[in-house]
Order: sequence, then structure tokens, then C-alpha cells
Amino acid sequence: MSRLGNLGARLYRGEVGYDFIGHRKIWYSVSILITITAIVGLVVRGLHMGIEFEGGAVFTTPRTTASVQQTTDTAEKVSGHQAIVQALGDGGKRIQIAEVDTKTSTEVKKKLAEELKVDPNKVDAQLVGPSWGEQIANKAWQGLGIFMILVVLYLAIAFEWRMAVAALIALVHDITITVGVYSLVGFEVTPGTVIGLLTILGYSLYDTVVVFDGLRESSKNVTKQTKFTYSEIANRSINGTLVRSINTTVVALLPVAGLLFIGGGMLGGGMLNDIALSLFVGLAAGAYSSIFIATPLVSDLKSRTPEMKALARRVHTKRAKAAERESHEQDAADDDGDEDGPGAERDGRTAAAVSGQRRQPPARGRGKPSGRRR
Repeated sequence: MSRLGNLGARLYRGEVGYDFIGHRKIWYSVSILITITAIVGLVVRGLHMGIEFEGGAVFTTPRTTASVQQTTDTAEKVSGHQAIVQALGDGGKRIQIAEVDTKTSTEVKKKLAEELKVDPNKVDAQLVGPSWGEQIANKAWQGLGIFMILVVLYLAIAFEWRMAVAALIALVHDITITVGVYSLVGFEVTPGTVIGLLTILGYSLYDTVVVFDGLRESSKNVTKQTKFTYSEIANRSINGTLVRSINTTVVALLPVAGLLFIGGGMLGGGMLNDIALSLFVGLAAGAYSSIFIATPLVSDLKSRTPEMKALARRVHTKRAKAAERESHEQDAADDDGDEDGPGAERDGRTAAAVSGQRRQPPARGRGKPSGRRR
């Protein structure tokens, strides 16, 4: 068995472990700090919505020697609006220009071809109306809302309402961080971004349900024992699934990292960044929230119930009595050790000497007449 597998087995058996629940305030503080940073970035910088949501025109050019910056300057000059340019793998350019309607798109297409020195017939133009983008955005929000409601209902029925609340908070945490990163990085929000968000929500929920399922199995008849508190059982559940969570997260992040850094960065597939960034950030945030946020929240909510408070008192009372009994046994052992020590041996010799003197018979003829007549 490998070292990682051996560690996973020891974590599962409870032989080793990290106190995630005991340090939960640290994880809460880290999550609050990251979430506040994401919200501030979202308020200050905002989201850079793609052409699919704002409307406009998308021009795709054949291979050209112009750089991205030169193409951007040219597109903004000929259109009079802000342009977004992405380099394609074949050397062409993808140019997005907002607020371009059907009347002006043909003229902009001709001017772009002239400035970039390419054949106008090879420049592809696609128009996107703002009403279509607004419809897509509304459908995305509706899908997200329905997804959240179904998640809460399922977890409340399959587990309990406290786990449903904790999972919902973890999902909101993951969405906020991912959207905040999009705002800070400045990536464009496209339908691919929405698909990525929905995908990472499902992954985050899967990782959380795995931990919750282990916690449910471990906490059956928890009030009938006095060995562990609910928080300790929750901590053992996290440690039992820790290696599995790490393995699944790393395996999922590797291809997404290749898509983001190699496909989108090195190979120039700019359109891949839209979905790859949301997947990369969301997968990492989902693994973090399932371990450091969701289960500690369940432990906090559950530990406040009267049953778990009574269990905690019984466990602590039993441990205090065991510690007191062990202390008494240790003191008794120390006393026995003192009696068998050098002092006890010396006292034994003295007692033996005294008893020996007492056993000696009295001397005859001392101070008494012998009975003979002279």
C-alpha cells in the first residue's frame, strides 16, 4: 500500500487526524475575508459581460499579422465603440464590438478588412441582439434558483435541514468567490461561464454529500454512547474522507488546468478561458467549502440542540471521572513505591531488631536466689 493509501486508512480508522472542527473559526475567518474581497471586486470593477448578454457584433478574421493590441485599436477606430479581441489558434482574430447593429455591421466589416489587410469575404460577421442576451441571462438565473431549491429539498429529505442549510451556504460561498475572481481578473462572462458555474455547483454538492453521508453513518445512535461528542464524530468523518476529497479534486483540476493555462493561454484558445476559469476556481472552492465550511457549520448547528448538549456533558463528565480515577491510581502506585523503597527497608530492619530482642528468653539467676542452701 502506498503512503497516501496508508495515511487514508489511518485517517479512516481514526488513528491520526487533524482537528478541523476545533479550528473552524480560522476557516470561517479565511472564507469571510475571501468573500468580502470578491464582493468588493464585484462592486468596484463589475462583470465584463460578453456579447451574448449585451448584444453587438462578432467578427472572425482569417490569419493576420496584426497583433491583438493593433487589432483592438483598429476595431475601436472603425466602429467608435469598445472592442474585445481574442487571438485564435490559426492566427486569426475574434473581434467583439458592442452596440453594433445590422446597418453598421457591413461598413465595420469592410473597414476592418482594409485595415487588417485581409479579404473581406473571409471575414465572418455575426450579430447578437440584446434581447436574446437578456433572455439567456434570465434563463440562467431561473435555472440557478431552481437548482438551489431542489438541492435544499433533497438534502432536507435525505439528511436533515441543518445539512441542507450548511450545503446552501457552501454553494453561495463557491458562487461568490468564482464570480468575484471573474471580476478581479477581467475575464468575459459568456454562456460558457454560466455552464461552468452550474457544473462546479454540482461538483461542490457531490463532495459535500460524500462527507455528509459519512457523518450520518457515524452519528447513528450517537446519544446512546458516551465516548465521543457530535463535534468529534464530525471531525472524524472529515478526516475519514479527506484523502478521497483530495484525490478527486486533484484529478478534476489537472485537465481543467490544462484547458485554462495551456489551451487558453499558450495555444491562444481565448474562448476556452470562459468555461475553464469558472471550473478551475469553482472546483478548488468547492473542495475547500465541503471540508472547511459545510461540515463545521453542521457541527455548530447540531451541537446547539439539547440532545447534543446533554451528550457533551455526559462525555466530559465521564472523561473527568476517568481522569480522576487514573490520578488516584497513580497516587496509590506512587505510595506503594515509597513503601517498598530504601526507607521502608530501613524501617523493616529496625522492626526486625526490636522483635528479635523481644523474643529472647529471660536470663536465669539474675537478681534472684538460686534456691540452694549453703
